[in-house]
Amino acid sequence: MRIPTITRQELSWILYDVGNSAFVLVMITTVMPLYFKDVAAHNLPEATSTAYWGYANSLAALLLALMALPLGALGDIRDNKKRVFLALVLLGIIFTLLLATPQSEQWLTCLCYFVLARVGWAGANILYDAFLVDVAAAKRMDQISAYGFGWGYIGSVVPFLAVIALILGAGESGNQAIPAHAARTGFLVVAVWWSLFTLPLWRNVQQHHGVAASRQPLRNSLRRLRETLRDIRGQRPVFLFLLAYFCYIDGVDTIITMATAYGRELHFNTNLLIAVVLFIQVIAFPFALLYGRLSKQFHTRNILLCGIGIYGFITLVAFLIPSAPGHDVKVALFWSLAFLVGSSMGGIQALSRSYFAKLIPAHKSGEFFGLYNVVGKFSAILGPFMVGLIGTLTGHSRWGVLSILLLFVIGAWLLRRMPAGVENH
Repeated sequence: MRIPTITRQELSWILYDVGNSAFVLVMITTVMPLYFKDVAAHNLPEATSTAYWGYANSLAALLLALMALPLGALGDIRDNKKRVFLALVLLGIIFTLLLATPQSEQWLTCLCYFVLARVGWAGANILYDAFLVDVAAAKRMDQISAYGFGWGYIGSVVPFLAVIALILGAGESGNQAIPAHAARTGFLVVAVWWSLFTLPLWRNVQQHHGVAASRQPLRNSLRRLRETLRDIRGQRPVFLFLLAYFCYIDGVDTIITMATAYGRELHFNTNLLIAVVLFIQVIAFPFALLYGRLSKQFHTRNILLCGIGIYGFITLVAFLIPSAPGHDVKVALFWSLAFLVGSSMGGIQALSRSYFAKLIPAHKSGEFFGLYNVVGKFSAILGPFMVGLIGTLTGHSRWGVLSILLLFVIGAWLLRRMPAGVENH
């Protein structure tokens, strides 16, 4: 059975993923970490700059974790979700633009701007995820969520290729270091792209679920939040899923966040790392849609378990790469991991989002997705910090990568305890 024609609201919601995914691809995964290591922090030791990049991502996750629940509760007030969403988008875009200003060796300024840009991007995604219950019926959530991630991955390739053209056009494509001016211009491209694809959601998506407004919105939001936190342990499916999600999404996010920095530590050049990331985006597009289609044939929980197993295998191979005999073998293994990452990252993220959306009450979607993001952000503190700390102590990040395997094992075990047929919608 084919999914019915996508509505204007659903399409506008999907298109925002196309816009904000450019931030992930350029600012979190590829160009920004290379720019930080090669330009802003080029005077620091390799392991130290990798650790600082991990610490900055952990700090951004911590700030989001502290903000997520109040933001979600405020967003649940009727007609308020879009206002909070747009304020956070503006924060992210402004600091993405400002990232074009730090100069060589200004690594602290660079990291401060990056943290604030990432807070704006991730904070907006709390409300964006919560809009899923407003734009799609329960039976369409898996497919629409997968469409968002799938088209986000392939759509973000367009600004990514524009940035790569700038880098290659700088005449330094054979050098190990990324061209600074081209990278800074690329940050401007990301901000413009993100802005343009925010417009359809701003114009066409409406909040259909929420609570009544009051004269003391913040106070009442915090009161509802306390009630939700008090009652959450009584909702065993939600509580158990969040525990599992805390573990396995930490591993997924850490691999996405640290992969390029880890590849640079393995002495892969800029062109190779950029090509690998582009390959992952292209592979992720059909596989994200495939995960959405498979959700109509198999239970969502079982598909998630399959994706977690693939990621566990990825961590093992990533740990072994530095011991591989010869540079060519290491490169081949890195490409193999790129295929595996691309095959599962979109599916895990999309089905986690839609599965959770079907577990929660629609009128409290902001609160619950605030909690969902708190769990994700607190977990994202742990993974990069582990990689950074263990890498600093041992002198090589491979041991930090190996430790992530434990998170996948625990996450899979908890997810297997989820009973089937617990969806509310």
